[in-house]
Amino acid sequence: MRSYGSPISWSLSFLLLAGLLGSCDDRRVFEDNHEFAGRAWLVKDEPVFEFTISDSIQTYNVCYNVRNSLDYPSTRINVTYTLFDSAGLELKKKLVYNNLFEPSGRPLGESGLGDLYDHQFPILTAFRFPTRGKFAIRLTQFMRQDTVLGILSVGIRVERNPNFTKHKE
Repeated sequence: MRSYGSPISWSLSFLLLAGLLGSCDDRRVFEDNHEFAGRAWLVKDEPVFEFTISDSIQTYNVCYNVRNSLDYPSTRINVTYTLFDSAGLELKKKLVYNNLFEPSGRPLGESGLGDLYDHQFPILTAFRFPTRGKFAIRLTQFMRQDTVLGILSVGIRVERNPNFTKHKE
C-alpha cells in the first residue's frame, strides 16, 4: 500500500497554501458586498459600507462591485455613491453609469457561476482621504424604477493605490 504522507503534513500543506492564496491581495484595505433578497435591488435598499483608513498620506482606489444575472433588463446600471466622514458629513456624491452588457446583449464582467456576472467599477482613483479614521459609502440605485430585477448584490472595495510612492522629507 502506498503512503501519501501523514495527516499532519497534509494539514500543514493546506495551511501554507491557504496563507499564500490569502496574501495575494495585499492592496485591499476593505471589501464587502450586500446581497439583495429576491435577486432584485429595491429603490429603498441603500446599503452603507463602513471602513477605516489608517494612512491619510496614502492614495486609494475605490470601486463598487455589482453581481448581476442575465435577468437584468437593461444594458447599463446607474448608481449614486455618497462618501461620508466619521461625523456623517457628505464629502462626495456622484451619479455613475456603467455597462453590464454590450449593446448586442452579450454580458460583460466575469462569470463563474452559470448566469451570474461580477463587475468592479472604479469610482475614486488615486483618492486621498482628508484624515485617518472611519468613513462610509452609501450606494443608491438610480434606475427610475422601484425594483430592479437581476441585481443580486453590490459592494465596495477600497485598495491602496499601487502607483503611490511616499516622498521622503
